[in-house]
Amino acid sequence: MTTSTILNSENAVEKVRTGSRGRTIAYWTVTGFFAAALTMSGIGQLVPLEGNVVLVENLGYPEYILAILGIWKLLGVIAIVIPGVPRLKEWAYAGFFFLMTGAALSHVLAGDDAFSIILPLAYAALAITSWALRPQSRRL
Repeated sequence: MTTSTILNSENAVEKVRTGSRGRTIAYWTVTGFFAAALTMSGIGQLVPLEGNVVLVENLGYPEYILAILGIWKLLGVIAIVIPGVPRLKEWAYAGFFFLMTGAALSHVLAGDDAFSIILPLAYAALAITSWALRPQSRRL
């Protein structure tokens, strides 16, 4: 092996390490923001504040849906941040995607403003990004 081959190999290994580290930082940044937002949302739904009640009633859903959504959001957040359980993580990500796209469609059908439609779609995009960036140890 020549000196240049050895140096090129070392550079390639360093690029992989750096890229992997950058990916890990990106994963935890996106996942942390997503988890924090969904935790606050889930807690907000478990505390039946007037705004949340009016929101679900305007969408045509019963008030008890708030408790169901709040509990599932908190359980989903736990599933994506704890180590291990990769199959459960897959289900949690899928659940968040369906929840958020369903919320956006509900707002479209109710004739709500653009912000009410864009916000859940932004959360769905964060879920996809977190899922795509997850480390090998968090994959099936």
